[in-house]
Amino acid sequence: YSIVKGTKTMQRAVVGFYQDKEGQWTAQLACGHGLQVSHDPPRMVRAWVLTEAGRSEQIGRKMECSQCDEEIQPIDA
Repeated sequence: YSIVKGTKTMQRAVVGFYQDKEGQWTAQLACGHGLQVSHDPPRMVRAWVLTEAGRSEQIGRKMECSQCDEEIQPIDA
């Protein structure tokens, strides 16, 4: 994990990509969760998602998995 602004965030490797029901590109993470990686300028600029070559270059990249973050139980719980 990494620490961002005092909170732990789970970093998971990208193992592939697929398009969801709405046609949005989603990164398949090593943990089994998906993370939408849309290219929606100016809000989100991810031009690499538009091509197969661009997506292939992202395989192995670590991305934050908010679903894993939600599953983390505090030690003192």
